[in-house]
Amino acid sequence: MNDRQLRHIVDGLQGRVNGVPREDGYDITVASEVMAVLCLSNNITELKSKLRKMIVAYNMDGDPVTAGDLKAEGALTALLKDAINPNIVQTLDHTPAFIHGGPFANIAHGCNSILATKLALKYADYAVTEAGFGADLGAEKFIDIKCRLANMQPDAVVLVATVRALKMHGGVKKTDLNEENVEAVEAGLPNMKKHIDNIQNVYGMPVVVAINKFPNDTDAELAVVQKACEDLGVKVALSDVWGKGGDGALELADAVVEAADQPNNFGFVYDLEDSIEEKLTKIVQKVYGGDGVEFTRGARKQLSELERLGFTDLPICMAKTQYSFSDDAKKLGAPTGFTVKISNLKVSAGAGFIVAQTGAIMTMPGLPKSPAAERIDVDENGNISGLF
Repeated sequence: MNDRQLRHIVDGLQGRVNGVPREDGYDITVASEVMAVLCLSNNITELKSKLRKMIVAYNMDGDPVTAGDLKAEGALTALLKDAINPNIVQTLDHTPAFIHGGPFANIAHGCNSILATKLALKYADYAVTEAGFGADLGAEKFIDIKCRLANMQPDAVVLVATVRALKMHGGVKKTDLNEENVEAVEAGLPNMKKHIDNIQNVYGMPVVVAINKFPNDTDAELAVVQKACEDLGVKVALSDVWGKGGDGALELADAVVEAADQPNNFGFVYDLEDSIEEKLTKIVQKVYGGDGVEFTRGARKQLSELERLGFTDLPICMAKTQYSFSDDAKKLGAPTGFTVKISNLKVSAGAGFIVAQTGAIMTMPGLPKSPAAERIDVDENGNISGLF
């Protein structure tokens, strides 16, 4: 996990019995195709079918070699036959929740399993599902990948906003986010407004802004966010579940119930019949607010190869920084006039989408400057500290 030197390795050394020498590398588990296959399968039969289609290599003619070609789909399914069943947990307020699957929306498709969502819909009047990392990544993939494959249509969207994030987009350093800065909140509002615009005018759904309250947020800062939403005619509610549990979200719950009954013009960002380049361009122009895409020489070659192999009609899974609408993490707010560089294109044939890596995004992250492990300890009585 997070070992930087595993990103690029050489294996198969020391003779034929140990394999063919080749360059290789690891992806973090949440970015793996197996995670995506698990989350996008409706049943165990479909799981086995998707595992069979996974491409594990290419032969000397450049044609795919699949897990099915290696007769490995049965063994793979055996490993996952229990994992495919959603597991139910209970919150401190005794609310049931399915925690099933965890692909990150910056490097993977960012949604929990189809099975968990469908189960939740059967057992409750309202089901809330997370599509992580903003309306540019999580929501776009939830709509263009998961909703297509599951034949589902959401009724409303909850956009979670924080004063801290808006201050960051307003130019405040992370170390200074606990200090009151109303001007920075106002400066960061274009980022939230772009997310709102995407939900309403690109995805065509009603939106409720949930202001996720932190202990250091001031009334003046919260008021700025609330007024901005009201000026746009968007429903907004303060969410204080961290401090008050379920009681802190009653106002939000009422707003969501009301929004779910509003007219819904749900739509996709692109059509599956579009070319791969057209899909990428539509995502950048309609969702990110950029001018278009540019390809590295290697990515352009990969594009031609994907078209040759017949993968043109698959949806797109963008691997992009979560810190910006662009592919540059330093471009905060709601930037315009940029292009997104496609550095790598790879098909996940089992999961059923094409992964487009942009900018400097890496699917095998490294540890931060101060890893959490440095703060974890055990005392003489066996009590663990530093986990939270």
